[in-house]
Amino acid sequence: MNDTLTLIVYILLGVLVLGGVLFVLLRGPKAPPGGYETTRDADDAPAQGEPVTTIEKPASAQGRLVRLRARLSRSNNLLGKGLLALLSSDKIDQDVWDEVEETLLLADLGSGPSQRLVEALQSRVRVEGTENPAAVKAMLREELLRIVGEDTDRSLNLDGEGNNPGVVLVVGVNGVGKTTTVGKLARVMVAEDKNLLLGAADTFRAAAADQLQTWGDRVGVDTVRSDKDGADPASVAFEAVKVGKERGVDTVMIDTAGRLQNKAGLMDQLGKIKRVVEKEAPVTEVLLVIDATTGQNGMIQAKVFSEVVQITGIVLTKLDGSAKGGIVVAIQEELGVPVKLIGLGEGPDDLAPFEPAAFVDALLD
Repeated sequence: MNDTLTLIVYILLGVLVLGGVLFVLLRGPKAPPGGYETTRDADDAPAQGEPVTTIEKPASAQGRLVRLRARLSRSNNLLGKGLLALLSSDKIDQDVWDEVEETLLLADLGSGPSQRLVEALQSRVRVEGTENPAAVKAMLREELLRIVGEDTDRSLNLDGEGNNPGVVLVVGVNGVGKTTTVGKLARVMVAEDKNLLLGAADTFRAAAADQLQTWGDRVGVDTVRSDKDGADPASVAFEAVKVGKERGVDTVMIDTAGRLQNKAGLMDQLGKIKRVVEKEAPVTEVLLVIDATTGQNGMIQAKVFSEVVQITGIVLTKLDGSAKGGIVVAIQEELGVPVKLIGLGEGPDDLAPFEPAAFVDALLD
């Protein structure tokens, strides 16, 4: 009888111990102090509760340019064909030049650049004394390259100095695809063997952090996020940079909430994010995401954002859905800030560095 009771006690103890172990395993680790969490531990082990998936290998930037050039050509062929048709006329008179300028304006090139381009072409046609279509097309290509800015520095400042990581702040109005752009840019950087960390500072949109984390998980990149909805975005951004600095990553990329350019409070908050982050490390790149289909509205957005935070580069999305590629020139003309990246589709690798020669050739293909 005593042996039976002893056996029962041992069995009960064993069940309790096993249950406690299972509870700890299923519960997972506690969030770090301060209410922030990363999707993976520092040794890159999968986060608790997440399915282990195969890490994707993003396409190289060079491969994207080759693949996307045809798409850019198709989407902007109305501009290119219109210009070539006009300049291939039997007689290029003032009426033709007026139509050329009108075509450029309709493509959102802007009045100043359009006028300069037409005047340069007129001068060359007159001086060189030719109206041969092939020769005029070559002139048009050269003048378009000049006005787009063939020699403009479009490199991304992704690296910090000393022990600091590079800090990239991604900003823009609602609905332009900032979070998606951050995810796609992360893929570009991973393809270039960059070690990076993402910061989910869009704390107003409930799904933003989840969306950003999903993008990061696909390519093995961690995300720093708050464990509370509506947290202070500046605090999340600061924590991301702090964690990135501790880990020694190359770059910390911060996704911010979309904001209307006419809302002073939200724009002030964006300035606060940048100031708070720079207490930990300098911001090396501020990318403004603009939807190419918005045309001149994008210009207004760009001006306001540049007044709040010093914009260093433009990401032009949805260029495949617009024949108004002239917005590239108009924005650069107005702000003195280069277009550095273009989005040409919905695929995960449909973001590529902007290359003027490829862009112009696509227009005139």
